[in-house]
Amino acid sequence: MGGAERTARKRRQQQWAAGRTDGGAAVAAARRGGDGKRIAAIIGVVVVVLAVVIGGIVWTNASKNATEGLTIQPQTTQAEIAERRDGAVVVLGDENAPVTIDVYADFLCPVCANFEQQYGQQLKDKLAAGQVQVRQHMLPMLVEQSDPPGYSLDSANAALLAAEAGKFLEFHDSLFAQQPEEGKRGYDKQQLIQLGRDLGITDPAFAEGVRSGKYDDLLQQEMKRVSEDTSLHRDFGGGNVGFGTPTVVVDGEIVDLSDTGWLDKVVAAS
Repeated sequence: MGGAERTARKRRQQQWAAGRTDGGAAVAAARRGGDGKRIAAIIGVVVVVLAVVIGGIVWTNASKNATEGLTIQPQTTQAEIAERRDGAVVVLGDENAPVTIDVYADFLCPVCANFEQQYGQQLKDKLAAGQVQVRQHMLPMLVEQSDPPGYSLDSANAALLAAEAGKFLEFHDSLFAQQPEEGKRGYDKQQLIQLGRDLGITDPAFAEGVRSGKYDDLLQQEMKRVSEDTSLHRDFGGGNVGFGTPTVVVDGEIVDLSDTGWLDKVVAAS
């Protein structure tokens, strides 16, 4: 091999090595570019996830606090129905009525709200006609099911105080008409006080009693008594037997509320 040929071969080898080096650099650069794209994509996904999570938290808090600052619209009734507090119970109607109906309910119980929607006006009509007397037991059964806990007890206490002012029915109907959602924020004491004012309760004792939880102990004792009274227990299926709201009792017997004509039947049988 001559000197010229060796020189040419050496030059080709150098060019090939240089090209290989440049190619490696190009591949590395391309890989680095791919990493950058992947990193950018990952960051984008993280940003989207954070936005969804933050948005979910904001929506959840807004939903949970839906009653905050809300004015409870007062409901009125045209019927003249006597009412008085008897311990933890509110007695409605004529004491000499031929039928006495005990209604056990909770202001936070959605099924109780459905009961009021379906039978509330019927009961008022029969109360006004002197056909029935209703003993209303507002119980703090779901006291832990609001956020923060306590609405069931606060509302039941306020309702007893409203009964002393002759405003139980309106107070009761107002809370059920705008019932807070179970597990969410209930109305606070100031909102309950304002509802009383809007219904015409001017005695300062009402507001003081709401703030202090005047009848809280009485209501908790009643809740304990009712939960231990086996005559009020029902079979909820699946081996679950116990007390639940709403429960309606006539002459010591629990009414089957799946029979939509139960009220007319108990009046007709009196």
